[in-house]
Amino acid sequence: MTKYTNEKKEHALSQMSAPHNKPVAAVAQLTGVPEATLYLWRKQAREQGRAVPGDGQNPEQWSSADKFAVVLEAAPLSEAELAAYCRRKGLLVEQLERWRTEVHTALSAGQNRAGSIERATDKKRIRELERDLRRKEKALAETAALLVLSRKYEALWTDGEDA
Repeated sequence: MTKYTNEKKEHALSQMSAPHNKPVAAVAQLTGVPEATLYLWRKQAREQGRAVPGDGQNPEQWSSADKFAVVLEAAPLSEAELAAYCRRKGLLVEQLERWRTEVHTALSAGQNRAGSIERATDKKRIRELERDLRRKEKALAETAALLVLSRKYEALWTDGEDA
C-alpha cells in the first residue's frame, strides 16, 4: 500500500474544493491517486467539517452538507474577510448569505418540529394522567360511600342491641 504525503492529500483536496471543484475522476488523473483513496480523503475531510464537493458541480448544486460546512467556515469572518473567503472559494457573498438564511430556516423548522413533537407527547401524557385521576376519584368516591354505608349499618345494629 502506497503512503501519500500530507502535501499530496491537501493538494488533491484543494482540487476537489472550490474554486476548482474538479470531479474525483479528474483529480485522480491529475494526481495519480486512486479514486477510492480520494473518496476516502473527501469523506474524512467532510467529517472534519470541510466543504469538499469534488463532483464538478457549480456551488448551487452542492450538497446541503457542503453548503452548511461553508456557512460554518464563514460564520466568524468579518465583511472584508468574508469577501476574500468567497473569492478564494469561487462563491458570491450573496450565495453565502442565502445559504446562511436557508440554514437558519432549516434549524428553526427543526426546533419547531421538535417542539410540536414534545407538545404532542406532553398532551398525550396529560390525557393519560387525567384519565387515571378520574378512575381513582371514582374509586375513592365508591370507597367513601361504602364506608358511610357500613358505619350506618353498624349504627343500626348496635342501636338495636342496646334496646
